[in-house]
Amino acid sequence: MIPEIVGFVTRREGRKFNSLNAVDDSLVNAERLAKRDDISLYVHIPFCRSLCPFCCFNRYLFKEDLARRYFIDLKQELETYRGLGFGFRDVYFGGGTPTVLMDELGDLIQQLRRQFRVKQISLETTPRELSAQNIKLLKEYGINRLSIGVQSFDEQVLKAMGRVNGPAEEVKSRLLTCQGQFDTLNVDLLFNFPGQTTVQFATDVKAFKELGIDQATFYPLMASPHKKDDLERRFNRVDNSREKRFYKIILKELYHGDYTPSTAWCFSRGERMIDEYIIESDDYIGIGAGSVSIVGGNFYVNSFSLGHYHELIASGRLPIVGWRGLSDKENRRYYLLTKLFGLKLDKEAFRRRFGGDIGAQLRLEMAFFKSFGLVAGDDILRVTEKGMYPVSVMMREFFGALNALREYHIERQI
Repeated sequence: MIPEIVGFVTRREGRKFNSLNAVDDSLVNAERLAKRDDISLYVHIPFCRSLCPFCCFNRYLFKEDLARRYFIDLKQELETYRGLGFGFRDVYFGGGTPTVLMDELGDLIQQLRRQFRVKQISLETTPRELSAQNIKLLKEYGINRLSIGVQSFDEQVLKAMGRVNGPAEEVKSRLLTCQGQFDTLNVDLLFNFPGQTTVQFATDVKAFKELGIDQATFYPLMASPHKKDDLERRFNRVDNSREKRFYKIILKELYHGDYTPSTAWCFSRGERMIDEYIIESDDYIGIGAGSVSIVGGNFYVNSFSLGHYHELIASGRLPIVGWRGLSDKENRRYYLLTKLFGLKLDKEAFRRRFGGDIGAQLRLEMAFFKSFGLVAGDDILRVTEKGMYPVSVMMREFFGALNALREYHIERQI
């Protein structure tokens, strides 16, 4: 019952992010943007060599001419933010597949390091991209955390997902080639896909543990409305009532194993870098088509259309097409959500950011989480084992709401 309650509230709050205001020139010229020189940067590369039917992110089939133009636009958007006084510390490349053009990726990373005090870089890719040459180049580019979108080691499940990873043993061999080459090697695995059994998922978790890889991030299926309909037509019903059975496997094998939870979805061997910039940074900028940003209590959305994104960049503007100012309560609840997802909340940090005690400003929320034993602690609140799955549900519902926003913008090419 508790997961259903927190899921309902989070879904309701997340849908508020879909109500955006139109953008005018004064906004795009950054009158509202609170300039920061120490925040995180997310860089979206929307190109893939094949498109997975369950993925809700903004992505396009790879075409070299479009991709090269896109990298030029990214550099210009980055330069615009630098001109506005922004500085970036931690950088996260996502997609899509950021490694589709390694020369362009290398040039962009060089620009980042030349213009900003970059501390660490996390980058996503797929098993197909793990050639010896690419691994060598990624090390030269100074990638600290490499995340591989495996999703499953079961070839039957992968076929249903529409993934083209190659034979399972070959994928494992490529992963082992990367192990020890970066500060953190992460594997992404998906659970609760229609038709996927708990036995298949347990086998995936076992395979990950046997490989001895630094870290795994387990994502529940988070289909947008139309994606959900498509999946159910092609496979089986998207059934969230099964989800807890999958999550119990994660807790049994990793939470009570040799791995430490870094988030409600991510489990690491020792201290490792994670890619959840929404946890690490209270504010962040997203660049690229379909990226979102949160700065100074405002939520910004970039154009999802490659053509419109290019036109806005060429005109010298930021490619923001919508924004929403969060109310004080929404801002505090979003902060609570992200910190709980990261499994700890520092009361003093909350006080510094919001000018008051969390127990007073989020009285009902704190009473709920404490009374049901979902969090424990005094100055530092930590999510308990009992709270792990409810927090996972909260983040799944929030991202599900954002996926509906993505779907709306993608379908209309806004």
